[in-house]
Amino acid sequence: MSNKKSIESYNEPAGGWGALKALGEHLVEQGIAVKGATTLLRMNQPEGFDCPGCAWPDPKHTSSFEFCENGGKAIAWEATAKRCTPEFFAAHTVSELASWTDYELEMVGRLTHPMVYDQSSDHYVPISWEDAFATIGHHLSALPDPNMAEFYTSGRTSNEAAFLYQTFAREYGTNNFPDCSNMCHEATSVGLPMSIGVGKGTVLLDDFDKTDCILIFGQNPGTNSPRMMTTLRAASRRGVPIISFNPFRERALERFQAPQNPIEMASLTSTPISSRLHQVRVGGDIAVIKGMMKVLVEEDERAHAEDQIEILDWDFIRGHTVGIDGLAADVKATRWEDIESRSGLTREAITEAAHVYMKAERAILVFGMGLTQHRHGARNVQQLTNLCLLRGNIGKDGAGMCPVRGHSNVQGDRTVGITEVPAQDFLDRLERHFGFRPPSAHGHNVVTALEAMVRGAVRVFISMGGNIAAAIPDWRVTHQAFRNLSLTAHVSTKLNRSHLVHGREALILPCLGRSEIDVQATGPQSITVEDSMSMVHASTGMNQPASEHLKSEPAIIGGMARATLGSRSVVDWESLVDDYDKIRDAIEAVFPIFQGYNARIRVPGGFHLISTARERIWATPSAKANFLVYDGLCEDPDPKDDDVLWLTSVRSHDQYNTTLYSLSDRYRGVFGQRDVVFMSAEEIEKRGFTIGERVDLVAVSHDDVERVVRNFQLVAHAFPARSCAAYFPETNPLVPLEAHDPLSFTPSYKGIPIRLVRAESETRTA
Repeated sequence: MSNKKSIESYNEPAGGWGALKALGEHLVEQGIAVKGATTLLRMNQPEGFDCPGCAWPDPKHTSSFEFCENGGKAIAWEATAKRCTPEFFAAHTVSELASWTDYELEMVGRLTHPMVYDQSSDHYVPISWEDAFATIGHHLSALPDPNMAEFYTSGRTSNEAAFLYQTFAREYGTNNFPDCSNMCHEATSVGLPMSIGVGKGTVLLDDFDKTDCILIFGQNPGTNSPRMMTTLRAASRRGVPIISFNPFRERALERFQAPQNPIEMASLTSTPISSRLHQVRVGGDIAVIKGMMKVLVEEDERAHAEDQIEILDWDFIRGHTVGIDGLAADVKATRWEDIESRSGLTREAITEAAHVYMKAERAILVFGMGLTQHRHGARNVQQLTNLCLLRGNIGKDGAGMCPVRGHSNVQGDRTVGITEVPAQDFLDRLERHFGFRPPSAHGHNVVTALEAMVRGAVRVFISMGGNIAAAIPDWRVTHQAFRNLSLTAHVSTKLNRSHLVHGREALILPCLGRSEIDVQATGPQSITVEDSMSMVHASTGMNQPASEHLKSEPAIIGGMARATLGSRSVVDWESLVDDYDKIRDAIEAVFPIFQGYNARIRVPGGFHLISTARERIWATPSAKANFLVYDGLCEDPDPKDDDVLWLTSVRSHDQYNTTLYSLSDRYRGVFGQRDVVFMSAEEIEKRGFTIGERVDLVAVSHDDVERVVRNFQLVAHAFPARSCAAYFPETNPLVPLEAHDPLSFTPSYKGIPIRLVRAESETRTA
């Protein structure tokens, strides 16, 4: 695949022939043109494996062609013929590898052997599994306090592995569970329960077939969850208005060509997706939402005065909510000139959107990380929930809140116990089932774990998947904190940045991928995952493992637990690893919501974990849904300095979280490069720059620490005033560790105040 640098216009729809061509190129590049195609036909099937990419649900896991371009790339990335062997590590020092790009590291291929860092030679060298587990056990047992260890989890970890992992760490003695969700949808997990009593969405996939209106805030489905495009296309074609709010005019929010539809493919036609696409200013979402609520509340008052049909759902509000008076007073007192200034939208545009919403009997409100990754991400989520509650759009078919999660099991990991703030009733059930007393003190999330590492209060870091060194903010401080640790151990499938930002001792523990056969003592095993809509289903690998030296995640956890806890453990780790049905039996015993777990996952399509809010049962202190007032319109007042821009970080189309499939971004017309910053042509000219010029991005903060990424190319792109965008994770060094939501601790990756400075050299540093 060519990585030749260029900036070009791309006028094709999302999906279509462009998606098929790109997927074919990726399969060929990874040396699996035939194997990859065969593997894809088993993905998201009743007897197959679950896509290791996004968490968008599948239609009953029964489709014969239910995968997307980026899901296919995830499989090409996992099923690649390329291998990262001990011979590769012998040929390259860690210092040399640290100079490679993230893309170059990942393209080496699948890890094949457990490896340990040898400080004297600056190389990773092979280590036996037994010695690797003994090293972990030695370090953990030597800690004077279990809270000096961190147990990180990636959203690709299965329910079974996540449950074993939290059981191991809690029997060891800590609730330190920094998790990838802390950096993406934690604002949902924290903000939603305050409003409606649950931290998950309230819709099912079938609701999209019944809805009258879809609002999308801060979500780019064509890249982040492409299978969602099939759902949106179907809604659009039956006349459902889809109104999108996003700084970019994302191609998939404009039009989509369905690769599964032979007529569209043959005729080169496409389906329009958004009825209206409003380019909201970075950080202006609350202003838009308050503007819509202001229209609804004031129109409802006029309707009452004129004895017309009510705009708000007063039967629902009176019977199921509290706090309406405070919310109504707040939105009525908010001035339109402030709403327009902060949102970047006109009063007319916001009013039109509100009228579409108020006319819909049933509406679904979709949101992504464009809402959550802000200094007040939880408040963003709560304001959108207010808008949903005003029309009674929770607890009825075709309506509800729809947070679009990222990783394919990030929600399931949380459901089975990956949380640093465990409820006491959960801990009590864990104790009753296994016989050990788990700790009750709250542990660390990602931000508080990093803060503890910076203070020197953490010695050991164990990671179940992911690439935390790339995903975290404030690299200058946080990377040094990792290097000061006694031990880092990463369970991984491929080489990544986190293996190179390591402790004094470091382990790489290679594991099976989702698509690979997992055989334990009792035979082949299946794992389970939970999607964005709380559907739980089985996943069974079908490819031969990339190496005979790989272990499954549950087997690795069992090995760590036995080496650390030894004879004092009351858990039968060997039995659980031998038979994953026994893990699921334990999950069911600790979490009654999984009643009949093993039987229900053997039914095609799996089963749904019931949401109390969907049933209009409100698990809040008030036993009602709560209207929550936010004082203001955006996360921070606009800086007085006109030079300050609001930067949002984004993914390219050839990227999934920190995984880079290429250096291109087809839908935005960027090829072979990632060191770019998107701004409107007017904004570029206004600031005295020219299109294509190189600039440094300098963070605006209050601690006098210089945070800068250098030598980014200015790319003209339709974008709101005083806003710009650049790629994640390259811009993570600009985010101070303290720049996070005070409720959820989600870093403010999508609301970074910066200045642009003309670049002085062609050397790019972070």
